[in-house]
Amino acid sequence: MAEPKQRTNNSKQGMRRMHDKVIAPALAYCEKCHEPKEMHKVCYNCGTYNGKQVIEKKQ
Repeated sequence: MAEPKQRTNNSKQGMRRMHDKVIAPALAYCEKCHEPKEMHKVCYNCGTYNGKQVIEKKQ
């Protein structure tokens, strides 16, 4: 099995892992109920998407 010729230094290791970070999802506010929701997703509070009622929510 192949062995690495040299140890990977901290700089190169950090460059490789640069894209592995966890980022918070982008949030927008619902037009109807003004609750925060994820972009391009149905509002979980009122069930609307793009100003239209998509999901019937039980009261």
